[in-house]
Amino acid sequence: MLKQVSFIFFLLFSCCMGVESQTLKHLTHELEVNVPASNLWKLYRHLEISMLAAQDLKNVIQSVDVLKGDGGVGTVLKLIFVPGNSSYTEKFILVDDQKRVKVAKGLEGGCLAIGCSVQIVRFDIIEKTNASCIIRSDIAYAVKKEFEVNDPKPNIQLLAAAAQIAKRHLESTHNA
Repeated sequence: MLKQVSFIFFLLFSCCMGVESQTLKHLTHELEVNVPASNLWKLYRHLEISMLAAQDLKNVIQSVDVLKGDGGVGTVLKLIFVPGNSSYTEKFILVDDQKRVKVAKGLEGGCLAIGCSVQIVRFDIIEKTNASCIIRSDIAYAVKKEFEVNDPKPNIQLLAAAAQIAKRHLESTHNA
């Protein structure tokens, strides 16, 4: 039953995202963190992880601008990168506090600027034990037919770096 509900949700979600005729590819990164999942979710739930990453990655992220919202569904976030001032804008389309899942749809920049037709970023905070959890960062993307030969891909490294920053920050404050 759960698989059927998940499949129906995926179909509806895909149709809403305009990717019904495209196959989504995925890049995924996982990292174990030795803090309770609820603590980690507080960091990922709103805008804190974006601000913390921008603070720690000043050589990569010039600024994080909240164009709309407060970190919940409908929030539009723009990251401006250095050098060259390229940017990436996304809109939070799902925030599920029970499942600890956050999903954002890319609006412009990122792999959309190099031939992808859709970019969806998903964070899952998965409880492992009462004192540890896993950050699963996933980028789902589809490539426009005319760009398939170039095989453009989003970069998962920024999400991996943000996960490492979250781990370092939370483990140091949790164990202090």
